Amino acid sequence: MLLYQPEKGYCYNSDSIFLYDFINGLRPRGRMLDVGAGCGVVGLLVARDNPRVQLEAVEKQEAFVRYASKNAEVNGIGYAVHHTDFLDFHDEQGFDYIVSNPPFYHEGASRSQDEMIHTARYNIHLPIDAFIAHAAKLLRPQGHLVLCYDPQQFSHLCAACAHAKLRVVDVQFVHSKPGRNATLVMLHARKNSRSLMQVRPPVFAFEDDEFSAKSQQVYRDARTHSIKCSL
Repeated sequence: MLLYQPEKGYCYNSDSIFLYDFINGLRPRGRMLDVGAGCGVVGLLVARDNPRVQLEAVEKQEAFVRYASKNAEVNGIGYAVHHTDFLDFHDEQGFDYIVSNPPFYHEGASRSQDEMIHTARYNIHLPIDAFIAHAAKLLRPQGHLVLCYDPQQFSHLCAACAHAKLRVVDVQFVHSKPGRNATLVMLHARKNSRSLMQVRPPVFAFEDDEFSAKSQQVYRDARTHSIKCSL
């Protein structure tokens, strides 16, 4: 998949690629909303591999709306990008899936002075409680919320889901290497579910100083080629 990205500012990283793989494992279909789409990487990859997905996105930064729209066009994927803040977005039909790599750096983290990067990374721009509560309202009965987040905030994430009456049914932690703390958690919550939480085996990005077999498989499946440019 060809993906245009900004020459300067925020670019997607391995978090989005691992999230794509996690979502793909659910074999999604139906209406899907990608929240905070950026250049569109997560939603477009999922829609490419799952033809029964009808993809839409919400993106508040005008520059990223241009990149996401262009990337959908060059890859031949039907796509509607709504240029608005997610908390101001409303839809009457409801979605079967809401997916997101949301901004999750907390307020105490070292801050970037770049406005695009700051908006894309820091959760002050999309607080987790408000995000999950609004997502729950937009989901259809039995709908799915799938996202990645900072594992240090996992308890807050689960509490927000419970408060919004979403059941966390599937979790996987990503580590840079064996023996190191998790750097990412991928979470699948569902509306009106009674399932117990399934904790998948951890993912390790590296083994020694090489990409792990899992990382190689994920990047091979994604098949992305990025070009930094101005649009």
